Amino acid sequence: MTLLFVVIASTLLAGLGMTVGAALACFKMRWINNEVQHGIVAFGGGALLSAVALVLVPEGMEHTTPFTACAFFILGGLCFMYLDIFLKKRNTPASQLAAMVSDFVPESIALGAAFATGSNGAFLLAGLIALQNIPEGFSAYRELNESPSFNTRKILIIFTLLALLGPVAGASGYLWLSGYPVVIACIMLFASGGILYSIFQDLAPKVVLKNHLAPPMGAVLGFVFGMFGFMLTAAS
Repeated sequence: MTLLFVVIASTLLAGLGMTVGAALACFKMRWINNEVQHGIVAFGGGALLSAVALVLVPEGMEHTTPFTACAFFILGGLCFMYLDIFLKKRNTPASQLAAMVSDFVPESIALGAAFATGSNGAFLLAGLIALQNIPEGFSAYRELNESPSFNTRKILIIFTLLALLGPVAGASGYLWLSGYPVVIACIMLFASGGILYSIFQDLAPKVVLKNHLAPPMGAVLGFVFGMFGFMLTAAS
């Protein structure tokens, strides 16, 4: 029961990184210049890409056949595309929010499973998820804040409530799914396809800024951030 509490606490704290990122965007967007803001968006995209390339897809491919892996990856991309169409028809900008949650939930499941199997890198993974959620929360806040339907208070409440998905997913991975690696793998691959769609549909086009060449470097730094954490986890 003590270890389950650790799983719940770790995933909750990791999820609150989304709220922290939104709070930073809320209080500092007024004086952070456009170049820095675009760089932060790019950093979030790089972090998401690193999660797909270094964690979600490799873990997913390890426990599935090539056909199953490709099928769930494509299915994730298609579902996110139709979700994007659905949201835009209702003038609800939440595609980056969907990408952030779709990244956070499978990683929390994997984190719960890592604690269940006694992985040495479980605590490090929890820290990386938390740090990754900060720039993603920043980007998702900027997207939602463009809509008159979402004010700052409402966005912060939504992000805080979404953090509760972490303990639910983590506990599921710890208690039930740790014995079903194929199910976890399919969830990771589905999320990967959706995240990759969101990166090129929503994040990447917003990075470029006329007469400024630095913002795209944020994507490089975001990917390096994930790569460094992955290498530390693999070495532990």
